[in-house]
Amino acid sequence: MNSTNQHDERIARMTFASVYPHYVTKVEKKGRTKEELHQLVEWLTGYNEEAIQKLLEEKVTFKQFFQGAELNRNAHLIRGTICGYRVEEITNPLTQQVRYLDKLVDELAKGRKMETILRTA
Repeated sequence: MNSTNQHDERIARMTFASVYPHYVTKVEKKGRTKEELHQLVEWLTGYNEEAIQKLLEEKVTFKQFFQGAELNRNAHLIRGTICGYRVEEITNPLTQQVRYLDKLVDELAKGRKMETILRTA
Protein backbone atom coordinates (compact mmCIF):
# COMPACT_ATOMS: atom_id res chain seq x y z
CA MET A 1 0.00 0.00 0.00
CA ASN A 2 1.34 3.39 -0.94
CA SER A 3 -0.27 5.34 1.84
CA THR A 4 0.95 8.71 2.92
CA ASN A 5 1.99 9.74 6.40
CA GLN A 6 -1.00 12.11 6.39
CA HIS A 7 -3.38 9.22 5.64
CA ASP A 8 -1.87 7.08 8.40
CA GLU A 9 -1.97 9.98 10.87
CA ARG A 10 -5.61 10.71 10.03
CA ILE A 11 -6.53 7.09 10.76
CA ALA A 12 -4.58 7.18 14.04
CA ARG A 13 -6.52 10.28 15.18
CA MET A 14 -9.98 8.96 14.26
CA THR A 15 -11.97 7.79 17.24
CA PHE A 16 -13.35 4.29 17.53
CA ALA A 17 -16.62 5.85 18.71
CA SER A 18 -16.97 7.84 15.47
CA VAL A 19 -16.69 4.70 13.31
CA TYR A 20 -18.47 2.19 15.55
CA PRO A 21 -22.04 3.31 14.65
CA HIS A 22 -21.19 2.76 10.99
CA TYR A 23 -20.02 -0.77 11.79
CA VAL A 24 -23.28 -1.48 13.64
CA THR A 25 -25.41 -0.04 10.84
CA LYS A 26 -23.52 -2.00 8.19
CA VAL A 27 -23.89 -5.37 9.88
CA GLU A 28 -27.48 -4.87 11.05
CA LYS A 29 -28.53 -3.71 7.59
CA LYS A 30 -27.37 -7.10 6.33
CA GLY A 31 -29.20 -9.08 9.03
CA ARG A 32 -26.28 -9.59 11.42
CA THR A 33 -26.21 -8.50 15.06
CA LYS A 34 -24.30 -6.12 17.29
CA GLU A 35 -23.41 -9.17 19.41
CA GLU A 36 -21.72 -10.77 16.40
CA LEU A 37 -19.87 -7.51 15.76
CA HIS A 38 -18.64 -7.51 19.37
CA GLN A 39 -17.59 -11.14 19.00
CA LEU A 40 -15.29 -10.29 16.11
CA VAL A 41 -13.94 -7.17 17.87
CA GLU A 42 -13.15 -9.36 20.88
CA TRP A 43 -11.48 -11.98 18.68
CA LEU A 44 -9.26 -9.39 17.01
CA THR A 45 -8.44 -7.18 20.01
CA GLY A 46 -9.24 -9.09 23.20
CA TYR A 47 -11.74 -6.40 24.28
CA ASN A 48 -14.88 -7.84 25.84
CA GLU A 49 -18.33 -6.21 25.88
CA GLU A 50 -17.57 -4.10 28.96
CA ALA A 51 -14.23 -2.90 27.56
CA ILE A 52 -15.81 -1.99 24.22
CA GLN A 53 -18.43 0.15 25.98
CA LYS A 54 -15.77 1.87 28.07
CA LEU A 55 -13.65 2.63 24.97
CA LEU A 56 -16.70 4.08 23.25
CA GLU A 57 -17.50 6.29 26.25
CA GLU A 58 -13.89 7.48 26.50
CA LYS A 59 -13.83 8.26 22.76
CA VAL A 60 -10.38 6.72 22.32
CA THR A 61 -8.53 7.18 19.07
CA PHE A 62 -7.71 4.17 16.93
CA LYS A 63 -4.10 4.64 18.04
CA GLN A 64 -5.14 4.28 21.70
CA PHE A 65 -7.61 1.51 20.83
CA PHE A 66 -4.95 -0.71 19.26
CA GLN A 67 -2.20 0.24 21.74
CA GLY A 68 -4.31 -1.33 24.48
CA ALA A 69 -5.39 -4.31 22.41
CA GLU A 70 -3.94 -7.80 22.44
CA LEU A 71 -4.06 -8.55 18.73
CA ASN A 72 -5.12 -12.10 17.96
CA ARG A 73 -2.19 -14.28 16.92
CA ASN A 74 -4.12 -15.28 13.79
CA ALA A 75 -4.81 -11.70 12.67
CA HIS A 76 -2.12 -12.10 10.01
CA LEU A 77 -4.47 -14.58 8.30
CA ILE A 78 -6.83 -11.73 7.43
CA ARG A 79 -6.33 -11.17 3.73
CA GLY A 80 -8.12 -9.45 0.91
CA THR A 81 -9.08 -6.03 -0.28
CA ILE A 82 -10.68 -3.30 1.78
CA CYS A 83 -11.02 0.34 0.77
CA GLY A 84 -9.03 -0.44 -2.38
CA TYR A 85 -6.00 -1.82 -0.53
CA ARG A 86 -4.83 -5.37 0.12
CA VAL A 87 -4.67 -5.60 3.91
CA GLU A 88 -1.67 -7.92 3.84
CA GLU A 89 0.34 -5.32 1.89
CA ILE A 90 -0.27 -2.36 4.22
CA THR A 91 3.06 -1.35 5.74
CA ASN A 92 1.94 0.92 8.59
CA PRO A 93 1.06 -1.41 11.50
CA LEU A 94 -1.74 0.75 12.92
CA THR A 95 -3.35 1.35 9.53
CA GLN A 96 -3.16 -2.39 8.89
CA GLN A 97 -4.82 -3.17 12.22
CA VAL A 98 -7.67 -0.73 11.51
CA ARG A 99 -8.12 -2.29 8.08
CA TYR A 100 -8.15 -5.76 9.68
CA LEU A 101 -11.15 -4.61 11.71
CA ASP A 102 -12.76 -3.08 8.62
CA LYS A 103 -12.24 -6.33 6.71
CA LEU A 104 -13.80 -8.43 9.47
CA VAL A 105 -16.84 -6.12 9.61
CA ASP A 106 -17.12 -6.34 5.83
CA GLU A 107 -17.01 -10.15 5.92
CA LEU A 108 -19.68 -10.21 8.65
CA ALA A 109 -21.92 -7.93 6.59
CA LYS A 110 -21.42 -10.15 3.53
CA GLY A 111 -22.92 -13.07 5.45
CA ARG A 112 -19.81 -15.16 5.93
CA LYS A 113 -19.89 -17.80 8.65
CA MET A 114 -18.41 -16.69 11.96
CA GLU A 115 -15.96 -19.63 11.94
CA THR A 116 -14.57 -18.40 8.62
CA ILE A 117 -14.39 -14.77 9.74
CA LEU A 118 -12.55 -15.72 12.92
CA ARG A 119 -10.16 -17.93 10.97
CA THR A 120 -11.09 -21.07 12.92
CA ALA A 121 -12.56 -23.11 10.04
